[in-house]
Amino acid sequence: MGTIVRVVAYPNRDVSESATRLAVNKAMEEFRRIEQLMSPRQENSDLVRMNSHSGEHVQVSEDTFRVTEKAIWAGKLSSGAFDITFATMSDLWKFGDWADAHPKPPDPERVADRRRLIDYTKVELDPATRQVMVPKGRTIGLGGIAKGYAVDVASGVMRAAGVRDFMLQAGGDMYASGTKPGGEPWTTGVQDPRGAPDSIFARMELRDSGLSTAGDYERFYIDRGIRYHHIIDPRTGYPAKASRSVSIVAPSAFLTDAIDDAVFILGPEKGLAIVESLPDVGAVIVDEHNKVWISKRLEGKVSVQRQPTP
Repeated sequence: MGTIVRVVAYPNRDVSESATRLAVNKAMEEFRRIEQLMSPRQENSDLVRMNSHSGEHVQVSEDTFRVTEKAIWAGKLSSGAFDITFATMSDLWKFGDWADAHPKPPDPERVADRRRLIDYTKVELDPATRQVMVPKGRTIGLGGIAKGYAVDVASGVMRAAGVRDFMLQAGGDMYASGTKPGGEPWTTGVQDPRGAPDSIFARMELRDSGLSTAGDYERFYIDRGIRYHHIIDPRTGYPAKASRSVSIVAPSAFLTDAIDDAVFILGPEKGLAIVESLPDVGAVIVDEHNKVWISKRLEGKVSVQRQPTP
């Protein structure tokens, strides 16, 4: 998954420490299992098979089908701002572990040619047979949504084992259940997009909620004074510019991960319209001008300690 997974869990009267540790191990097994299904790097993963047989219907696991189906839903909800066929440009834009030693923006003509191929509506799903057809000549990527799904699946394993108080985090996606010992709530910081690593400008409490963050500060490079990052706007073929960071809170990490990139790409006004249209969903946005936007459902629940770094 290209990230670090962190699990914190507490025993209770009904679940011993050893049973809690066993539940944590089983939750980690779920992360590994889902990575094997949806990784673009692991040979014979569902994702690799779908992409290598573009233009054909490929049967996939129930997990992969659910994630692909949710990704198409997010595409429709955002009018294509979130589009899993953006991966068709993955060989042009390289960030993080994929980056070149000296990265630079791709040729504009190549970007324009490849952008014409981006269209999530061309992906075909058959629920009866669990088959997915990636359009010929295209590639899909599930990295923008699969981690949230994995967090939820792992959370289900913890609950099934009777563990009530835990926190799971996979990079920018997390789920907090119950409380810490003594009833202390789980708290999370909202990272300062232009601050030092791990510096925060706001805090919020989480209980039985998922949270996902999309930002332009994790995987990026700067060329000639311009920041290029990994969240590509499918409408332009270039990194989105309307936001610096977006944090989404919702009842599940799968949902937060499904919409955080779309809200980031759309920017605060259109992005918050999506947030407010969904039950029990909230957002904190730092826009391109460094202004902080807080959705109605999070008003009074987010403690802004200072303004983000300019």
